[in-house]
Formats: sequence, structure tokens, C-alpha cells
Amino acid sequence: MNESVRYAWFGIVAIFLVLIGAASYIQVIGAEDLRTHEANTRELYKQFGGPRGPILVAGEPIAESVPSDSTSFDYQRVYNQPELYSGLTGFYSLNYGQTGLEQRLNEWLSGTSDDLFVERLRQNLTGEENPGASVELTLDPAAQEAAYDLIPEGVQGSVVVTEIDTGRVLAMTSRPSYDTNQLAVHSTTEASENMDALVESGVSPYMNQPTADTAQPGSTFKLIDAIAMLESGEYDTDTVMDVPNSLDLPQADVPITNFGGGACAQRNSAEFTWVFAQSCNTPFSQAAMDMGQEPILDVAERFGFNDDSITIPLSVEASYFPDEELHDATLAQSVLGQVDVQASALQMNMIAAGIANDGTVMNPQLVDSVRGPDMNLLEEPQPEVYSEAISEETASQMTQMMTQTVEAGTAAAAQSSVPIAAKTGTAEIGTEGKVNSWITGFAPIDDPQVAVTLVYRNVDYSVGHRLTVDNIGTIVEAVVEQ
Repeated sequence: MNESVRYAWFGIVAIFLVLIGAASYIQVIGAEDLRTHEANTRELYKQFGGPRGPILVAGEPIAESVPSDSTSFDYQRVYNQPELYSGLTGFYSLNYGQTGLEQRLNEWLSGTSDDLFVERLRQNLTGEENPGASVELTLDPAAQEAAYDLIPEGVQGSVVVTEIDTGRVLAMTSRPSYDTNQLAVHSTTEASENMDALVESGVSPYMNQPTADTAQPGSTFKLIDAIAMLESGEYDTDTVMDVPNSLDLPQADVPITNFGGGACAQRNSAEFTWVFAQSCNTPFSQAAMDMGQEPILDVAERFGFNDDSITIPLSVEASYFPDEELHDATLAQSVLGQVDVQASALQMNMIAAGIANDGTVMNPQLVDSVRGPDMNLLEEPQPEVYSEAISEETASQMTQMMTQTVEAGTAAAAQSSVPIAAKTGTAEIGTEGKVNSWITGFAPIDDPQVAVTLVYRNVDYSVGHRLTVDNIGTIVEAVVEQ
């Protein structure tokens, strides 16, 4: 073989090896990347029109894939009772992708999880479809419906109910809500029109309000203040405090005042428990300036403030208490749950639950179990401790003061057949006559089972106060006595 032929032969072999290598890479190594690439519309259409695992509540599907009459897609994603669950499930849309649990649980629902690898191999061999895994949620359907009914149509609000010793979410819902089926339709034109109509109506289909919508928590933040005060050693439940009607602040023109015409105006001094139960502002602001910012920030962060890593598995917007140094005037307002302080309904629920659980805060969880197509158990999340936030003694003292709030304080109208411990809150939002109304608490007092949080946004004070104190008893009775 002469030299030119040899070089030609080497060249042919090299080209052959390159082609084999490229083919092998495409078929084996790069296949998954190519299959899932955003430009691969064929795969996108295949996934959208294929089967997908159901999301279940008490064994019944709230999201499922059913055979479709469409000539383009074999299956249609259907949402049952969507108004109750839209914030949680999110939607699965050809136009807009996945949101909510549809996104966070996609590997299970689509059947692409590594835990389903063997199942996928079997399906490939038999030619069966991949139906995905089913995900059972922790929700109680009766509690979810009862919670949703507590938010009047036309009012923005959220309700969260959790199991105290496990963190399991029993109810989590909000208004305004929407029909997720409108965004899951096969027609991209119809889905786009429906999305435009939702946005125009003021509904955000991308957000679960109880976890992602934060607002000024008002006097419910006094739970954090009170804990910091008790831990300081300078205060006890029976410590007598000054209760001035007005408290001048350094370098500020506007003083701190108590609620006009309320019980706080009737006394010049009172025991800490009474001050807490009546939610007097001036003693808390004075105590904050005396203690400084750090103890309050420390307590807030033990319960979850400023933590953006919490998931349930929906991501949770971090609640916020300032960690940069505050001037006394700003601190005095911040500890009343005003200024830049922000909290989600879930965050305030974690505080109440932690107090009820002897100071132990549990990680909230929404997933009960995951099962494969043959109903084999793939995952069953166990209760996890978020933090040992406070001592059992401090938790007992807080329970005493929260109990007094319902027995003879701002939440007196919340008394029900099930004894409740709670804290109310009203946050001024800068709109004349409008407030955010809150209540967070737990029940029964002697054997705490559930923590309940309600928030109504941008409502008249009288309407918001009535909704919070009346409805916490309603939902507690619905959950505990069922």
C-alpha cells in the first residue's frame, strides 16, 4: 500500500469514527438534552397531549388527565373544583407551561423521576404509555371547602389551617380564584384569550396567595415582640407597664397612638397580659426601643422570617423583618407590623403553631405520599422540625396571653365551642379607611390540634375585624369537631 492510499484509508476511518461517535452521542448521551430542549416542539406537544399522574385529595383527583376527543392530543388535563385548589395545583398549559404543584411535582407527575426509571424501561419494552405517578396531598377536603367559604366573593383573602405537631397543611385557599381549566385548553388562541381576561380582572394565575403574597401583618407581629420581651427577663405576664395614649418618637413628627376609643385609653398602666390582649401599641413600641432591634429580629428569624429556603413543596415568599439597623422611630413602628415588615399567611400560621407545639416549629408540608402506576409507595414525607424557636415555658406564657385575648380582649367575638387562643392584627395600608385584617391562633387550648390563620386584604376596619374574629371559630369548629 503506497503512502497516498494509506493516508486516504486513515482519513476514511477517521471520518467513519467521527460519524459513529456523533451518532452515539446523539442516541445515548445527548438524547435527553435534545428531547427536553425548548426548541423541540414535537416533544413538547407529545408531553402536553400525553397522560400525566393525578393530584389527589382524600383519594379523589383534583387534577387528572382524561382521554381527549382532540385529533391533535390524546389527553386533556382537567381540574376538578378548580376555584378551591387553583392556587395550589397551578396549571399545565401549552401556552404558558407549568405553575404551582404541576411544576414543582413535574418529575413525579410526568413519570420522568429517577425513582420511576425501572417502570419506564418496562413500559418501553411493552409499548405501554407512561401515566406518571400519583401525588396525594395532606389537605382535608371538608376543611378546604369550609376555609374557602369564609372568604366573601369580591374580597381578597387567604386561609391556612395546619396540623400543629406535624406541619401537615389541612387547608390552604384564597380569593380571588379562577378556573384553571381555562388555561389548560388545547387551543392556544383560547388559552391566550382566557389569560388576558384573567389578568384584566385582577387575578394572578401565577401566585398562591397564602405562600407567595406578603403583607404588613399589623398587631399579629406582637406575638414576636411579646416573645422577645419575655425572653429578655425584664418582663413577665404580670409585669405592670405604662400605657400612654400617645408616645412621642425621636426625630419623628407623628407619635405612636393606641386605637382610638379602645380599652387602652381607659388605663394609664396595666399588666402585660392585659396590654397584649387589648393590643395596646404604645407599650410595645416603648419596649422595642428599650430592648433594641436585635432581640426582635432574632425571634422573628427563629420562626422563619427572612428565610427564602422554605418550600412545601411550593416555594414560599420570604417574610421580612429588617436586618439593617433601624432608627428608634422606625423600630417603634415596625414592631407593630407596619412600615417595611411583611408576612405571608403561612408565616403567621407557623408562629401560632410553634407556640402551640411547646415552642417547636414544624416544616409545613403539603404532600402526603407519592405512588407509582402500580400503586407502589415511592415517597412518604415525614414530619420535620424547622426550629426549636422558644422554650416550653415561654410558649406556655404566650398561650396564657393569647387565651386572654379571646376571653376578654380584641378577639372576644372568636369564642366558640372549641377553646381558642389567638392574636388579632390590623395593618394600615395607606388607603383611606382600608386595612389588612389578620387573626392567627390555635385550638383546642388544652390539647392543640390545629393552627389557623386568616387575612383579609384592603377591607374596611369593621368588616375585616368581623370577618377575622367570627370566622376563626367557624373554621376551628369545622376542622376539630368533624
